[in-house]
Amino acid sequence: MAGNTFGKAFKITTYGESHGPATGVIIDGCPAGIDIDPQFVQDELDKRRPGQSKITTQRKESDTVQILSGIFEGKSTGTPISMLIPNEDQRSKDYAHNRDVYRPSHADYTYDAKYGIRDYRGGGRASARETAARVAAGAIAKILLQQAGIRLMAHVSAVGTIQAPPLMRGDFDHFIRLREANIVRCIDPETAARMEHDIDSIRKEGDTIGGKISCIISGCPAGLGEPVFDKLHADLAKAMLSINAVHGFEYGSGFAGSEMRGSQHNDIFVPGENGPTTISNHSGGIQGGISNGMDITFTVAFKPVATIMQEQQTVNAAGEKTEIKGKGRHDPCVVPRAVVIVEAMAALVLADHLLRNRLARFA
Repeated sequence: MAGNTFGKAFKITTYGESHGPATGVIIDGCPAGIDIDPQFVQDELDKRRPGQSKITTQRKESDTVQILSGIFEGKSTGTPISMLIPNEDQRSKDYAHNRDVYRPSHADYTYDAKYGIRDYRGGGRASARETAARVAAGAIAKILLQQAGIRLMAHVSAVGTIQAPPLMRGDFDHFIRLREANIVRCIDPETAARMEHDIDSIRKEGDTIGGKISCIISGCPAGLGEPVFDKLHADLAKAMLSINAVHGFEYGSGFAGSEMRGSQHNDIFVPGENGPTTISNHSGGIQGGISNGMDITFTVAFKPVATIMQEQQTVNAAGEKTEIKGKGRHDPCVVPRAVVIVEAMAALVLADHLLRNRLARFA
Protein backbone atom coordinates (compact mmCIF):
# COMPACT_ATOMS: atom_id res chain seq x y z
CA MET A 1 0.00 0.00 0.00
CA ALA A 2 1.42 3.35 -1.06
CA GLY A 3 0.43 6.78 0.23
CA ASN A 4 1.32 6.49 3.92
CA THR A 5 3.88 9.32 3.85
CA PHE A 6 3.20 13.08 3.77
CA GLY A 7 5.60 16.00 3.33
CA LYS A 8 9.02 16.52 1.76
CA ALA A 9 11.37 18.36 4.16
CA PHE A 10 9.25 17.68 7.26
CA LYS A 11 8.02 14.19 6.47
CA ILE A 12 5.70 11.89 8.39
CA THR A 13 4.77 8.24 7.90
CA THR A 14 1.83 6.85 9.87
CA TYR A 15 1.17 3.18 10.61
CA GLY A 16 -1.36 0.96 12.35
CA GLU A 17 -5.03 0.00 12.08
CA SER A 18 -8.16 0.78 14.05
CA HIS A 19 -8.27 -2.60 15.81
CA GLY A 20 -4.58 -3.49 15.76
CA PRO A 21 -2.27 -3.24 18.79
CA ALA A 22 -1.38 0.40 18.15
CA THR A 23 -1.19 3.27 15.73
CA GLY A 24 1.80 5.56 15.39
CA VAL A 25 3.98 7.90 13.37
CA ILE A 26 7.58 8.45 12.37
CA ILE A 27 8.70 12.03 11.73
CA ASP A 28 11.76 12.55 9.54
CA GLY A 29 13.29 15.99 9.02
CA CYS A 30 12.60 17.70 12.35
CA PRO A 31 15.60 19.97 13.01
CA ALA A 32 17.82 19.29 15.99
CA GLY A 33 17.69 21.45 19.09
CA ILE A 34 13.93 22.12 19.16
CA ASP A 35 12.51 22.18 22.70
CA ILE A 36 9.88 19.41 22.81
CA ASP A 37 7.32 19.24 25.61
CA PRO A 38 5.80 15.72 25.71
CA GLN A 39 2.87 17.05 27.75
CA PHE A 40 1.92 19.39 24.89
CA VAL A 41 1.83 16.40 22.53
CA GLN A 42 -0.42 14.56 25.00
CA ASP A 43 -2.68 17.60 25.44
CA GLU A 44 -3.22 17.74 21.69
CA LEU A 45 -4.11 14.05 21.59
CA ASP A 46 -6.57 14.55 24.44
CA LYS A 47 -8.57 16.94 22.22
CA ARG A 48 -9.00 14.21 19.62
CA ARG A 49 -9.49 11.17 21.84
CA PRO A 50 -12.82 9.33 21.77
CA GLY A 51 -15.27 9.15 24.67
CA GLN A 52 -14.84 12.76 25.74
CA SER A 53 -18.52 13.81 25.65
CA LYS A 54 -22.07 12.61 24.96
CA ILE A 55 -21.81 13.73 21.31
CA THR A 56 -18.72 11.68 20.48
CA THR A 57 -18.08 7.96 20.11
CA GLN A 58 -18.00 6.18 23.46
CA ARG A 59 -14.93 4.11 22.58
CA LYS A 60 -12.62 4.53 25.59
CA GLU A 61 -9.06 5.26 24.57
CA SER A 62 -6.58 7.16 26.76
CA ASP A 63 -4.47 7.86 23.64
CA THR A 64 -1.37 7.88 25.83
CA VAL A 65 1.55 8.62 23.55
CA GLN A 66 4.91 6.86 23.88
CA ILE A 67 7.86 8.77 22.39
CA LEU A 68 10.33 6.10 21.37
CA SER A 69 13.12 8.04 19.67
CA GLY A 70 14.39 11.37 18.38
CA ILE A 71 14.15 13.36 21.62
CA PHE A 72 16.86 13.55 24.29
CA GLU A 73 16.83 15.72 27.43
CA GLY A 74 13.80 17.63 26.15
CA LYS A 75 15.23 18.50 22.74
CA SER A 76 14.93 17.02 19.27
CA THR A 77 18.11 15.31 18.14
CA GLY A 78 17.57 15.63 14.38
CA THR A 79 17.03 11.88 14.06
CA PRO A 80 13.62 10.33 13.26
CA ILE A 81 11.02 10.89 15.98
CA SER A 82 8.95 7.77 16.55
CA MET A 83 5.70 7.92 18.53
CA LEU A 84 3.35 5.06 19.38
CA ILE A 85 -0.25 5.24 20.61
CA PRO A 86 -1.62 1.91 21.92
CA ASN A 87 -5.18 0.84 21.08
CA GLU A 88 -6.84 -0.12 24.35
CA ASP A 89 -10.58 -0.52 23.75
CA GLN A 90 -11.13 -2.47 20.52
CA ARG A 91 -14.43 -4.32 20.15
CA SER A 92 -13.92 -6.21 16.91
CA LYS A 93 -17.11 -8.20 17.48
CA ASP A 94 -19.08 -5.01 16.77
CA TYR A 95 -17.99 -5.38 13.13
CA ALA A 96 -18.58 -9.10 12.60
CA HIS A 97 -21.88 -8.36 10.87
CA ASN A 98 -20.16 -6.54 8.00
CA ARG A 99 -17.35 -9.03 7.36
CA ASP A 100 -18.77 -9.72 3.88
CA VAL A 101 -21.13 -6.74 3.56
CA TYR A 102 -20.30 -3.35 2.11
CA ARG A 103 -21.35 -0.46 4.32
CA PRO A 104 -22.83 2.47 2.34
CA SER A 105 -20.40 5.38 1.81
CA HIS A 106 -17.54 3.54 3.54
CA ALA A 107 -14.27 2.33 1.98
CA ASP A 108 -15.30 -1.35 2.23
CA TYR A 109 -16.03 -1.93 -1.45
CA THR A 110 -13.22 0.26 -2.80
CA TYR A 111 -10.62 -1.50 -0.60
CA ASP A 112 -11.85 -4.89 -1.83
CA ALA A 113 -11.78 -3.67 -5.42
CA LYS A 114 -8.22 -2.33 -5.09
CA TYR A 115 -6.49 -4.86 -2.81
CA GLY A 116 -8.70 -7.95 -2.83
CA ILE A 117 -8.56 -7.93 0.97
CA ARG A 118 -9.77 -5.58 3.68
CA ASP A 119 -9.75 -5.27 7.45
CA TYR A 120 -13.46 -5.12 8.29
CA ARG A 121 -12.81 -4.31 11.97
CA GLY A 122 -13.57 -0.61 12.04
CA GLY A 123 -12.16 -0.10 8.57
CA GLY A 124 -8.51 -0.90 9.34
CA ARG A 125 -6.29 1.77 7.78
CA ALA A 126 -9.37 3.57 6.47
CA SER A 127 -10.51 4.27 10.02
CA ALA A 128 -10.31 7.76 11.50
CA ARG A 129 -8.32 6.09 14.29
CA GLU A 130 -5.29 6.70 12.05
CA THR A 131 -5.64 10.45 12.62
CA ALA A 132 -4.36 10.09 16.19
CA ALA A 133 -0.91 9.62 14.66
CA ARG A 134 -1.35 12.80 12.61
CA VAL A 135 -2.27 14.78 15.71
CA ALA A 136 0.86 13.58 17.52
CA ALA A 137 3.02 14.61 14.54
CA GLY A 138 1.11 17.87 14.20
CA ALA A 139 1.93 18.71 17.81
CA ILE A 140 5.66 18.56 16.99
CA ALA A 141 5.03 20.72 13.91
CA LYS A 142 3.12 23.25 16.04
CA ILE A 143 6.07 23.51 18.44
CA LEU A 144 8.38 24.18 15.48
CA LEU A 145 6.00 26.83 14.12
CA GLN A 146 5.54 28.53 17.49
CA GLN A 147 9.28 29.03 17.71
CA ALA A 148 9.06 30.73 14.30
CA GLY A 149 6.23 33.00 15.50
CA ILE A 150 3.47 31.18 13.59
CA ARG A 151 0.21 30.28 15.36
CA LEU A 152 -2.99 28.67 14.15
CA MET A 153 -6.47 28.14 15.55
CA ALA A 154 -9.49 26.25 14.19
CA HIS A 155 -13.04 25.88 15.44
CA VAL A 156 -16.37 24.38 14.40
CA SER A 157 -17.99 27.03 12.22
CA ALA A 158 -21.05 25.02 11.12
CA VAL A 159 -23.07 21.94 12.01
CA GLY A 160 -25.59 21.14 9.33
CA THR A 161 -27.31 24.46 8.53
CA ILE A 162 -26.34 26.10 11.84
CA GLN A 163 -23.64 28.67 11.06
CA ALA A 164 -21.37 30.45 13.55
CA PRO A 165 -20.44 34.12 13.01
CA PRO A 166 -17.38 34.57 10.76
CA LEU A 167 -14.02 33.92 12.40
CA MET A 168 -12.21 37.26 12.74
CA ARG A 169 -8.65 38.10 13.71
CA GLY A 170 -8.17 38.44 17.47
CA ASP A 171 -6.58 37.04 20.60
CA PHE A 172 -5.92 33.36 19.85
CA ASP A 173 -5.66 32.44 23.52
CA HIS A 174 -9.08 34.00 24.15
CA PHE A 175 -10.56 32.18 21.15
CA ILE A 176 -9.15 28.87 22.35
CA ARG A 177 -10.60 29.37 25.84
CA LEU A 178 -14.03 30.04 24.31
CA ARG A 179 -13.70 27.01 22.05
CA GLU A 180 -12.67 24.61 24.79
CA ALA A 181 -15.48 25.82 27.06
CA ASN A 182 -18.04 23.77 25.13
CA ILE A 183 -18.11 20.20 23.80
CA VAL A 184 -18.78 21.26 20.19
CA ARG A 185 -15.60 23.40 20.01
CA CYS A 186 -17.28 26.46 18.51
CA ILE A 187 -15.97 29.84 19.72
CA ASP A 188 -19.46 31.39 19.80
CA PRO A 189 -21.24 30.11 22.96
CA GLU A 190 -24.79 30.74 21.71
CA THR A 191 -24.18 28.95 18.41
CA ALA A 192 -22.38 26.13 20.24
CA ALA A 193 -25.46 25.48 22.40
CA ARG A 194 -27.67 25.22 19.31
CA MET A 195 -25.16 22.91 17.63
CA GLU A 196 -24.93 20.65 20.68
CA HIS A 197 -28.72 20.32 20.89
CA ASP A 198 -28.94 19.49 17.17
CA ILE A 199 -26.19 16.86 17.29
CA ASP A 200 -27.67 15.19 20.37
CA SER A 201 -31.16 15.10 18.83
CA ILE A 202 -29.82 13.54 15.62
CA ARG A 203 -27.80 11.01 17.66
CA LYS A 204 -30.97 9.88 19.44
CA GLU A 205 -32.60 9.30 16.02
CA GLY A 206 -29.73 6.95 15.07
CA ASP A 207 -28.57 9.40 12.40
CA THR A 208 -25.55 11.65 11.79
CA ILE A 209 -24.85 15.20 10.59
CA GLY A 210 -22.00 16.96 8.80
CA GLY A 211 -20.32 20.27 9.51
CA LYS A 212 -17.51 22.71 8.79
CA ILE A 213 -14.29 23.72 10.49
CA SER A 214 -12.67 27.10 9.85
CA CYS A 215 -9.00 27.84 10.53
CA ILE A 216 -6.94 31.02 10.77
CA ILE A 217 -3.12 31.12 10.73
CA SER A 218 -1.25 34.25 11.89
CA GLY A 219 2.41 35.19 11.86
CA CYS A 220 3.16 33.31 8.65
CA PRO A 221 5.89 35.18 6.75
CA ALA A 222 5.65 36.03 3.08
CA GLY A 223 7.36 33.53 0.80
CA LEU A 224 6.13 30.07 1.85
CA GLY A 225 4.93 27.81 -0.95
CA GLU A 226 6.11 26.87 -4.43
CA PRO A 227 4.58 28.59 -7.48
CA VAL A 228 3.70 25.59 -9.69
CA PHE A 229 2.56 22.18 -8.43
CA ASP A 230 3.38 22.68 -4.74
CA LYS A 231 1.36 25.84 -4.20
CA LEU A 232 0.74 26.46 -0.51
CA HIS A 233 -3.03 26.38 -0.86
CA ALA A 234 -2.80 23.23 -3.01
CA ASP A 235 -0.81 21.44 -0.31
CA LEU A 236 -3.25 22.66 2.35
CA ALA A 237 -6.12 21.35 0.22
CA LYS A 238 -4.45 17.96 -0.17
CA ALA A 239 -3.76 17.79 3.55
CA MET A 240 -7.36 18.57 4.45
CA LEU A 241 -8.90 16.31 1.82
CA SER A 242 -6.76 13.44 3.14
CA ILE A 243 -8.66 13.62 6.44
CA ASN A 244 -11.46 11.07 6.79
CA ALA A 245 -14.93 12.41 5.87
CA VAL A 246 -13.66 15.68 4.34
CA HIS A 247 -15.58 16.56 1.18
CA GLY A 248 -14.65 20.19 0.56
CA PHE A 249 -11.95 22.84 0.98
CA GLU A 250 -11.92 26.57 0.31
CA TYR A 251 -9.49 29.33 1.24
CA GLY A 252 -9.88 33.08 1.38
CA SER A 253 -13.08 34.13 -0.36
CA GLY A 254 -13.55 30.54 -1.54
CA PHE A 255 -16.53 29.78 -3.73
CA ALA A 256 -18.10 33.15 -2.90
CA GLY A 257 -15.21 34.80 -4.76
CA SER A 258 -16.54 33.38 -8.03
CA GLU A 259 -19.58 35.64 -7.66
CA MET A 260 -17.51 38.83 -7.33
CA ARG A 261 -15.93 41.22 -9.82
CA GLY A 262 -12.21 41.75 -9.98
CA SER A 263 -12.65 45.31 -8.75
CA GLN A 264 -14.35 43.90 -5.65
CA HIS A 265 -12.07 40.92 -5.12
CA ASN A 266 -8.58 42.39 -5.60
CA ASP A 267 -6.63 42.87 -2.36
CA ILE A 268 -5.17 46.38 -2.55
CA PHE A 269 -1.57 46.74 -1.35
CA VAL A 270 -0.58 49.46 1.12
CA PRO A 271 2.73 50.11 2.94
CA GLY A 272 3.18 48.18 6.19
CA GLU A 273 5.70 48.05 9.02
CA ASN A 274 7.27 44.80 7.76
CA GLY A 275 6.62 45.20 4.04
CA PRO A 276 3.51 45.55 1.90
CA THR A 277 0.19 44.60 3.42
CA THR A 278 -3.33 44.46 1.98
CA ILE A 279 -6.54 46.28 2.92
CA SER A 280 -8.73 43.20 2.36
CA ASN A 281 -7.82 39.52 2.44
CA HIS A 282 -9.93 37.79 -0.20
CA SER A 283 -6.75 35.90 -1.17
CA GLY A 284 -6.72 34.18 2.23
CA GLY A 285 -3.08 35.06 2.78
CA ILE A 286 -1.87 33.24 -0.34
CA GLN A 287 -1.19 34.68 -3.81
CA GLY A 288 0.32 32.74 -6.70
CA GLY A 289 0.60 29.76 -4.38
CA ILE A 290 2.91 31.67 -2.02
CA SER A 291 2.08 33.22 1.37
CA ASN A 292 1.91 37.02 1.34
CA GLY A 293 2.24 37.67 5.08
CA MET A 294 -1.46 38.17 5.75
CA ASP A 295 -3.50 35.75 7.83
CA ILE A 296 -4.11 32.45 6.06
CA THR A 297 -7.78 31.48 6.28
CA PHE A 298 -9.57 28.37 5.07
CA THR A 299 -12.64 26.24 5.74
CA VAL A 300 -13.04 22.46 5.56
CA ALA A 301 -16.37 20.69 4.98
CA PHE A 302 -17.07 17.28 6.54
CA LYS A 303 -19.77 14.90 5.35
CA PRO A 304 -22.10 13.15 7.81
CA VAL A 305 -20.53 10.09 9.43
CA ALA A 306 -21.38 7.12 7.19
CA THR A 307 -22.28 4.67 9.97
CA ILE A 308 -25.90 5.24 11.05
CA MET A 309 -28.04 3.20 13.44
CA GLN A 310 -30.76 2.65 10.84
CA GLU A 311 -31.47 -0.12 8.34
CA GLN A 312 -30.01 0.55 4.87
CA GLN A 313 -29.97 -1.35 1.60
CA THR A 314 -26.60 -2.59 0.36
CA VAL A 315 -24.88 -5.59 -1.26
CA ASN A 316 -22.48 -8.23 0.00
CA ALA A 317 -19.18 -9.42 -1.45
CA ALA A 318 -21.06 -11.85 -3.70
CA GLY A 319 -23.01 -8.96 -5.21
CA GLU A 320 -26.30 -9.99 -3.57
CA LYS A 321 -28.80 -7.53 -2.13
CA THR A 322 -28.91 -7.35 1.65
CA GLU A 323 -29.50 -4.93 4.51
CA ILE A 324 -27.20 -3.51 7.15
CA LYS A 325 -27.61 -1.48 10.33
CA GLY A 326 -24.77 0.21 12.14
CA LYS A 327 -23.51 -1.24 15.41
CA GLY A 328 -20.87 -0.24 17.89
CA ARG A 329 -19.63 3.21 18.92
CA HIS A 330 -19.54 6.05 16.42
CA ASP A 331 -19.59 9.85 16.32
CA PRO A 332 -22.96 11.38 15.37
CA CYS A 333 -20.94 14.38 14.11
CA VAL A 334 -17.21 14.22 13.54
CA VAL A 335 -16.32 17.93 13.59
CA PRO A 336 -15.88 18.47 17.38
CA ARG A 337 -13.03 15.92 17.48
CA ALA A 338 -11.71 16.91 14.05
CA VAL A 339 -10.75 20.48 15.01
CA VAL A 340 -7.34 19.39 16.31
CA ILE A 341 -6.86 17.15 13.24
CA VAL A 342 -7.38 20.11 10.91
CA GLU A 343 -4.89 22.14 12.97
CA ALA A 344 -2.39 19.26 12.90
CA MET A 345 -2.50 18.85 9.12
CA ALA A 346 -2.21 22.62 8.60
CA ALA A 347 0.79 22.69 10.94
CA LEU A 348 2.45 19.83 9.04
CA VAL A 349 2.06 21.68 5.73
CA LEU A 350 3.45 24.94 7.13
CA ALA A 351 6.37 23.23 8.91
CA ASP A 352 7.25 21.45 5.68
CA HIS A 353 7.18 24.64 3.61
CA LEU A 354 9.03 26.60 6.29
CA LEU A 355 11.92 24.14 6.16
CA ARG A 356 11.78 23.93 2.36
CA ASN A 357 11.95 27.73 2.18
CA ARG A 358 15.02 27.80 4.39
CA LEU A 359 16.69 25.19 2.19
CA ALA A 360 15.81 27.16 -0.95
CA ARG A 361 17.40 30.34 0.40
CA PHE A 362 20.67 28.56 1.19
CA ALA A 363 20.78 26.44 -1.98
